[in-house]
Amino acid sequence: MHVHFVAVAGTGMGSLAGLFKAAGHRVTGSDVAFYPPMGPALARWGIEVREGFSAANLEPRPDLVIIGNVCKKDNAEARAAVELGIAYTSMAQGLAAHVLLGTSPLVVAGTHGKTTTTALAAWLCEGAGLEPGFLVGGLPKNFGASFQLPQRGHAGPRLPLAGTARGHAQAQAPTRKVPFVVEGDEYDTAFFEKTPKMWHYRPEVAVVTSIEHDHVDIYPDEASYLAAFAGFIERVPEGGLIVAYCGDARVVELVVRHARAEIAWYALDGDELHGQAPHWLGALAGSDASGQSFDLFAGGVMAGRVAIQLSGAHNAKNALAALAAVCQGFGVPLATATRTLARFEGVARRQELRGEVRGVRVYDDFAHHPTAVRETLRGLRARHREGALFAVYEPRTATACRALHQAAYVEAFDSATRVVFAPLGRTNIAATDALDLDALTAELNLRGTPAERAPSIAAIVTLLCRDARAGDSVALLSNGAFGGIHEQLLNALGALR
Repeated sequence: MHVHFVAVAGTGMGSLAGLFKAAGHRVTGSDVAFYPPMGPALARWGIEVREGFSAANLEPRPDLVIIGNVCKKDNAEARAAVELGIAYTSMAQGLAAHVLLGTSPLVVAGTHGKTTTTALAAWLCEGAGLEPGFLVGGLPKNFGASFQLPQRGHAGPRLPLAGTARGHAQAQAPTRKVPFVVEGDEYDTAFFEKTPKMWHYRPEVAVVTSIEHDHVDIYPDEASYLAAFAGFIERVPEGGLIVAYCGDARVVELVVRHARAEIAWYALDGDELHGQAPHWLGALAGSDASGQSFDLFAGGVMAGRVAIQLSGAHNAKNALAALAAVCQGFGVPLATATRTLARFEGVARRQELRGEVRGVRVYDDFAHHPTAVRETLRGLRARHREGALFAVYEPRTATACRALHQAAYVEAFDSATRVVFAPLGRTNIAATDALDLDALTAELNLRGTPAERAPSIAAIVTLLCRDARAGDSVALLSNGAFGGIHEQLLNALGALR
C-alpha cells in the first residue's frame, strides 16, 4: 500500500510514518520544512519527502492519505485529497486501524508523565521478552527510536504475580495478545475529526497519571478537558485494567465515576489518597546523582527496594504506573520488571544532560506546564544538591503563554537558585489574556528567588556564561527547540578563556 502523510515532520506523524515503512508499505510525505531530528530520521527510514503542501504531492495517487492535526481545512494538499476522493484519515485513526489491530493496546494518558511512563512500560515489556510494539512522543534512549512494530502472534503470558490489586498471593493476569504501548494524547485528531486522539486506541490496559487543565486552545474550560478523560476511561472494557494515580483528586473522581474495568490505584507514601487504598505504593528512599530509589509495596506486600536512573518523585510515580500496567496487566513477573527498570536510561528532552563544560551541567527538559516545571526542578535539585540551579524558561504553548496558570508559576520555580525568562513564544495573544512575565518576575524576587527577563537567546547565553560556575546546573525548559540555545550555550562555555 502507498501511504502519504501530510505534515509528516512532526514527532508523532513522523514516527507513525516510520511504523508504516517498517511494516512494508511505500511511504511518502510532505511538510513545510524538515529540520533535525525528524528530517534526517525520515531520510534514514527511507521515506520519500517533498517540501511544501501541494496537490502535486499526491502524484502518483496514494492508496491512503494521513493528515496531521496541524493542517487546517484550507491546506491545499489536504483539500485536494478530499476533493479527489482519495481515502484519508487522521494519525490516531490510522494507527488504530492499521497498526493496533491484533494487539493488546496499553495506552498511557494524563496531563503529565505520559512520555516517560509510555517509554518505561515499553521497556519493561521488552525486558520481559514480550516483543511489544510502541509509539512514544519522544525518543526512549534504550531503543534509539520512538516506535517499534510488535512481533505479531506473540501471545502474552499467564505468569504468577505476587501481591496484585486484590492481594492474592499468586494471581494471574488475563491472557492478552502482544502489547502495543502508545502515548494517549488528549489533543484532537484533525480538522475533520475533533475528538481526542486517545479515544481511538481501544485500550485493554490504560494508565491515567494526572489530570490538570491544559491545551486551552482545544479545551477552553476545565469541564471540557475533564470530559475528554471521562470518555477515555469509559472506553476501557470490563475485561481491561485501569492503572490510576489516587494522589490526584480529579483522577479519582473520574475513574470512580466512569470506570467499567478493574482499577489498580498507585501512589507514593505521604500522598493524599482521596479515599482510595493504593495497590501499588512507593516510599521514597534516596536520591542522588545516580537517580532515585524507593521501597515498593504491591498489594500490601513489601516487594523490595527499587532503583531508577531518573530523578524526582514524579519519576518514581511514573515507574510505579509502568510496573503496575505491565505486571498486573500483562503478567510480567515483578522481579523481572524491577531488574529491567533499573536499566531504563530515560527519554530525550526529559532531564536530559546535553553536556557539561567547565563544570557547568546543561540540561534540556520539555517541561512547560507549572506542575511539570516544579517537579523537574525538584528532581534536578535532588540529583545535584550542591551548586546553583539556573532555571531558564521559554513559555511557548497556547496554555503557557496565557495567564491561566499565572499564580501557579510563582511556586513552580521554588527549587531554582535563579530564574531567567525568555520572551513569550506567541505574540498573537491579547495583553489582558497573556502570561505577565513582569509580574511573575517581581513575585519571584519578592519570594527571594532572583528572577529576570532576557530579550533574546543571545542575551541568555551571555548571562549564563558570565554567572554560571563549576558545579552549577542549568535547566533549559521549553516544549520547543528553544532557538538552539543548548548547543549555543555549550559552545559559548567552551570558548571562555
